Amino acid sequence: MAPQLFIPVSANVLGTIGTIFWCVQLVPQVVRNYRTKSTEGLPAAMMFLWSISGVPFGVYAIVQNFNIPIQIQPQFFCALCLMSWAQCLRYQHKWRIWTTTLLASVLAIVFAGIELLLVFIIRRPYRRGLSWPVTFIGVLAAVLLIVGYVPIPSELWKRRGRVVGIDFGFLTIDWFGAFFSLMALVAQHTFDILGGVMYAACAAIEAMIFLSQGIWLLRTRKIRQRAKEAEMTWEEFPEAQAWQEKRWRLSWSRDRIQARKADKPSKGIVDEESVYGMKELGDIEQPKEAINRHGKGCD
Repeated sequence: MAPQLFIPVSANVLGTIGTIFWCVQLVPQVVRNYRTKSTEGLPAAMMFLWSISGVPFGVYAIVQNFNIPIQIQPQFFCALCLMSWAQCLRYQHKWRIWTTTLLASVLAIVFAGIELLLVFIIRRPYRRGLSWPVTFIGVLAAVLLIVGYVPIPSELWKRRGRVVGIDFGFLTIDWFGAFFSLMALVAQHTFDILGGVMYAACAAIEAMIFLSQGIWLLRTRKIRQRAKEAEMTWEEFPEAQAWQEKRWRLSWSRDRIQARKADKPSKGIVDEESVYGMKELGDIEQPKEAINRHGKGCD
């Protein structure tokens, strides 16, 4: 796809709104992490992969000559993700403050250098008609962004759909940022498919996270009410913890297969007491062969 030659005013306005949202999207998450001194439920891998995705995403937006707000977005996104990732190292893995700060700062400088270098290398060939490097960069950005969400289903599965550690203010702002950025691409004269896929996927996955939390709230409404009456939190209420420990299991899981094998009677062996009990209930006819095997006759 050729770079944009003219950007409509509507695209700039929508892109600016999306950029404002994305410039502050992770601020609620960073503040929450700092206040609670915990990042439980927030995958560090997600934050790190997102920070890396900001590099190819920035290169793609600049080379494609998107509207200026969208070109700025990846830089803020990358910086905030690095900050949140550093908090994960600090609170989850107990790294020292100066170590995490130094590491995040060095990575920010390295990422900026790589982005500038890639823009310099790719821009001229792209203007001459060589498009595959830009396409590869765009696909790489989309893949890194989507793969960053992979740890989320595992966290939801462990907690039976409950969202823990992820700030809903962050999710809300991020969703609106993705939506308005997608609309900015729609408003351009030529719609960019890769950019659109990234924004649409981001908005769709975050909507699914909201849905998961909504379903969890619906399923646990009675337990949460009883916990409230007992003046206890979800974590403190025994019934809630018992419910939480009954994690979802697939029908083909190893534990269930072994349990079924243990409960299944061996082939050809019939218990005499069970046979007479079933006959009295009228469920089955008395199996003469099985009783004769136990040394008893039958009328």
